[in-house]
Amino acid sequence: MIPDGQPGHIDQIKQTNVGAVYRLIDQFGPISRIELSKKAQLAPASITKIVRELLQAHLVLETEFQDPGSRGRPAIGLALDTQAWHYLSARISLGSITLGLRDLSSKLVVEEVLPLPEQAPQPLLKRIISEIDQFFIRHQRKLERLTAIAITLPGMIDARRGIVHRMPFYHDVFDMPLGDTLCAHTGLPVYVQHDIGAWTLAESLYGASRGCKNVVQVVIDHNVGVGVITSGRVLHAGSSSVAEIGHTQVDPYGKRCYCGNHGCLETVASTDSILELVRQRLTVPVPASLLHGVSLTIEAVCDAANRGDQLARDVIISVGQSVGRILAIMVNLFNPEKVLIGSPLNLSQDILHPAIMSCIQQQSLPAYSENIKLESTQFYNQGTMPGAALVKDALYSGSLIIKLLQG
Repeated sequence: MIPDGQPGHIDQIKQTNVGAVYRLIDQFGPISRIELSKKAQLAPASITKIVRELLQAHLVLETEFQDPGSRGRPAIGLALDTQAWHYLSARISLGSITLGLRDLSSKLVVEEVLPLPEQAPQPLLKRIISEIDQFFIRHQRKLERLTAIAITLPGMIDARRGIVHRMPFYHDVFDMPLGDTLCAHTGLPVYVQHDIGAWTLAESLYGASRGCKNVVQVVIDHNVGVGVITSGRVLHAGSSSVAEIGHTQVDPYGKRCYCGNHGCLETVASTDSILELVRQRLTVPVPASLLHGVSLTIEAVCDAANRGDQLARDVIISVGQSVGRILAIMVNLFNPEKVLIGSPLNLSQDILHPAIMSCIQQQSLPAYSENIKLESTQFYNQGTMPGAALVKDALYSGSLIIKLLQG
């Protein structure tokens, strides 16, 4: 099976076909060779050759299964062999790094959340490598065949080259060669992706947008951004990786952003900015608020809003309107079936979502917005599921399968 426009190079054909076969076994296994040939649109001889290689590499296995409607002897089908194949999935966020060892079924073996302070004597890259090395040492008894490393993080990232140009919070980062350095250090394939792009992919593979071909997923957290799925693929998956709405200027006289601009959406709608705004409003004479005298967190703001606190409701509605105006443009551009919201503000989704949806319906084409669904993401951007999605995608594309077959 060769996608339209795919280069006719023999190596690329092999990679595409082996990835398609692996994906179909994952999605439909146990599956017979005959059924696999039909679904992959490949000749039986090609299926036989690909399956033989996958069996020899212990990436798939044969198993008996009963065909629906059949009363005869069980058939021999193919299923994935994911045991003893491990990879490292990591996520870097504000002040911490999460490291997770998973097998090729995406099942979590062990996961740790470790401190990664914003300021330290050593550069961030050295600290990341050190934490990964120590993680492998601590869990060496659990390690089997280590296949890859996937890292997700915020910032300005060239995913194809594995370079992190800039990051929020970690201000010593400038054109950090994360992918090449880790690859040289470990000898493993390394996948680097913006955390929003990877999260969008995870929702597509496992979560709330599974089966959808066109999706816009907005994230409102420490940073603000959008992941886009168009025609079943993540937009910019191999390069810039995310639509940077967080760095769209909404107030030319606003707060300076880490990107160097002023008044970016991220300076208005990020969770840190929300809490800063609430603190400012609590210092001036306002009607009684449930937020006076409490430890100020996003959870506290959402709880107060849900209980009718006007200050909290106004802040969340304002965020929804700011995000919604940008999303209306995204809807006009991509005509998505579904808009997903990934945010701790989903604790007040009955307030946030209508504010966003109102802007989309008012400011985008009716033909695009009238049937659109707006939902919360299934996952929250914590842990290492977004990194797991990068590895799964590399398996499905065949790129990682080829590396594993080559040993």
